[in-house]
Amino acid sequence: MNGSVFPARAAGQGIVACGVPRATARLQFHAGFPFEAAAAQVGYFRDLGISHLYASPITRARPGSMHGYDTVDYGCVSPELGGEEGLRRLVARLREHGLGLIVDIVPNHMGVGKENAWWWSVLKLGRASPYAEFFDIDWEPADLALCGKVLAPFLGEQYGQVLAAGQLSVRLDEETGEPVIAYFDARFPIAPDCAAEIAAQPPEAYDATRPEGRARLHALLERQHYRLAWWRTAAEEINWRRFFEVSDLIGVRVEREDTREAIHALPFRLYAEGLIDGVRVDHIDGLADPEAYCRYLRENLAALDGGRPAGCPRDVPYIVVEKILASDEPLPASWRVQGTTGYDFMNDVGALLHHPEGEARLTAQWEAVSGEARGFRALVLDVRRRLVAQSFAGECDALVRILHRIARTDLATRDWGAPAIRRVLTELLVHFPVYRTYVGGETPLAADEVAMGIACKGARQVLRRADHGLLELLAQWLGQAPDAPATPALRAWRREALRRFQQLTAPLAAKSVEDTGFYRYGRLLSRNEVGSDPGVFSLDAEGFHRKVLARAARFPDAMLATATHDHKRGEDARARLAVLSEFGDEWLRLVGAWMRRHEALKAREGPRPAPADEYMLYQTLFGAWPLDLAIADEAGIAALAERVGEWQTKSLREAKLRSSWVTPADEYEQACDAFLRAVLDPRRNGRSLLELSAFVARAGAAGALNGLAQTLLRLSTPGVPDLYQGTEFWDFSLVDPDNRRPVDYGRRRAALASDADCASLVANWREGHIKFELIRRALALRQRDPDLFRRGDYLPLAAHGDARDAVLAFARRHEDRFAVAIVPLHASALVLASGPSPVPHVPPGAWGDTSIDLSGLVRDGALRNVLDGRSCAVAGGTVRVADALAAFPVALMHA
Repeated sequence: MNGSVFPARAAGQGIVACGVPRATARLQFHAGFPFEAAAAQVGYFRDLGISHLYASPITRARPGSMHGYDTVDYGCVSPELGGEEGLRRLVARLREHGLGLIVDIVPNHMGVGKENAWWWSVLKLGRASPYAEFFDIDWEPADLALCGKVLAPFLGEQYGQVLAAGQLSVRLDEETGEPVIAYFDARFPIAPDCAAEIAAQPPEAYDATRPEGRARLHALLERQHYRLAWWRTAAEEINWRRFFEVSDLIGVRVEREDTREAIHALPFRLYAEGLIDGVRVDHIDGLADPEAYCRYLRENLAALDGGRPAGCPRDVPYIVVEKILASDEPLPASWRVQGTTGYDFMNDVGALLHHPEGEARLTAQWEAVSGEARGFRALVLDVRRRLVAQSFAGECDALVRILHRIARTDLATRDWGAPAIRRVLTELLVHFPVYRTYVGGETPLAADEVAMGIACKGARQVLRRADHGLLELLAQWLGQAPDAPATPALRAWRREALRRFQQLTAPLAAKSVEDTGFYRYGRLLSRNEVGSDPGVFSLDAEGFHRKVLARAARFPDAMLATATHDHKRGEDARARLAVLSEFGDEWLRLVGAWMRRHEALKAREGPRPAPADEYMLYQTLFGAWPLDLAIADEAGIAALAERVGEWQTKSLREAKLRSSWVTPADEYEQACDAFLRAVLDPRRNGRSLLELSAFVARAGAAGALNGLAQTLLRLSTPGVPDLYQGTEFWDFSLVDPDNRRPVDYGRRRAALASDADCASLVANWREGHIKFELIRRALALRQRDPDLFRRGDYLPLAAHGDARDAVLAFARRHEDRFAVAIVPLHASALVLASGPSPVPHVPPGAWGDTSIDLSGLVRDGALRNVLDGRSCAVAGGTVRVADALAAFPVALMHA
């Protein structure tokens, strides 16, 4: 162990006392932001109140990766990030300042390419490769031409065209000198038994621009352990599991002991040496057996605790999983993890900000504009059906073949043919209500049976009666573990069918909801967020308390997130959009006027933006409009146009209605881009831009109050609050790459030195320092009394009086200590009472006699609001909201 990682502790500096973080800061590492750059900001994060950095994947990824989820070497810390020495220097800096490190691990998939030695070996040696079983490859697919081979769908055109164009050639590898197949910058290995043949030929022998060379090159390619193919063949012919439908990310069989050990040797060593303190597991639902995997992680990390160096935690290793939970779907307790990475909280707090009274108006507006009267659930059913038939056809066919094989083993079921199985399986997949089941794991889950029942009910309504018997049969095979009387072969097939089904429903759910439905359904885009159901418009205070209490009871150390590297919109953009549930009438008038007026901005000939796309564009402009942007600022307008233009292109392609990633509709995309730029041109559309900026100034203040409320809830409810990079100030980002822009840490360090009073923070709210101070001051209280927030009870508090429906309050109590949080809720009308230039603060007089009942905590005395430093009187067991929120928009008070 390199002792420099744990230097002597300086005066006033602490060590990481607990494996469970107090608060994390998520950082996205890449070549432009390596470990060295993070090390320079460690002092800033310590002073802000962060206990652990939370890193994106640190293993070696494909060159130039901006995210790290395309791992090519599990055993190596990424050289682009600084390598293991760079990691050690970062950790030494963290330990000096008393911070820990959580890292993201990616056990489900790897990036393909020459840099991946496992993948290269498989392509070169086929089934003889020592890594042939590491990947989830079907070596005996239905297509006899692929038996013993791997489909390599990486050609830009059909194979014959690429070959005839001379784009494939035999070359010597620049690094090894070995002969390889070259396709532009891509390289593919050549089987060893072909080496002598190649050596005996002159260089021009495989020149595909000549007929004889083309024939010889084709014959050589036919002898390889892979088949090069057009990229579009992947959806229907792929014989290996991908990450979702991404054909350059291959599924890894982490359920195999040898594969699992190879993947985890590095993180286990880093944990044993005290370089990391816990892990975040990416896409847990992609694994064959999440429960067994989590148990493996827990047991192996815990076994290493005793040998970790002094100065790092030696208690329970911190493990959280990336998991999308459906409404009221529980995270299995048998997994023995601390919880999820926080998408469930992001959904709960986001829904809380939406006023239920706005649902009907906004629904009617969306239906009128889009012509789409179906709800989100019905829309997604159609998307799923299309994806099963197209994007996941290969995976579905593989599952059908196994089910058909199972059916043939029994005289009672042998007459069910593959077409019937596919027809019924399709409806089962289409109606499946959650990401996946966990049937076959050690611990039976009642939720699995419920999910299968819901899927069967939906499928039964669509299928003809003659198929209902087959539906019940498939539900049994795919919803129950194989029983003991079955033959070993039948049990193996049943287990294989179950695994394939579970590893198909998860990506199907993600692609149909998050990566398609979210871009088709535009009732209110603030509800179209990872982990959320756009069909569920709002959540009342009682429902929010119930969700928090359930999480506190089962997973008190789960992460709480409101922004991530995968979010569709920044946390404050969503908070601003949520106020449209309260400003519905004004918003609908504005949009109606814009849609009529902007007809003149559309091209007279050729494609024109569809009304649904236009409506979602207006929401995006409202949510992303910078608070300091004036319409006369040409550079600022141009920058906004570029950001929104990137979002619009991605939105159109993800929706798969008028364009797509597979077949981009250039003319339509260009028409939409031209329309966007015309809308944002002050010379052509100054009136609308003035209306938009004025509306942002007014409604934006209420949106900022929503953002502050959301931030305080994340920092004070049970769980580990996570701060996504850069969101200390207002976050009006859009989907990636916009949400992964460089962070100005100089500005943030300067903010630590500022000492603005509350009046100044409120008056200058557009600068974002008010949010920064809320975060810093709340984290300071968590740091002073960590047990209060980690172990303290969560106590919902009742509000009484004139504006009782516009406030939410709760207490955290541990032993004889407590803290009280108070936030405005659906308070846009009260914010507007602050004057013609609203600020995100409800004037004290607007609260009237509204009070919070503290009788279960204290009868008389005073509480200090750590956010504004003022004392607030408690009399007769109540505190007046006007007093608690007199100087600052939200309150966090303690005795």
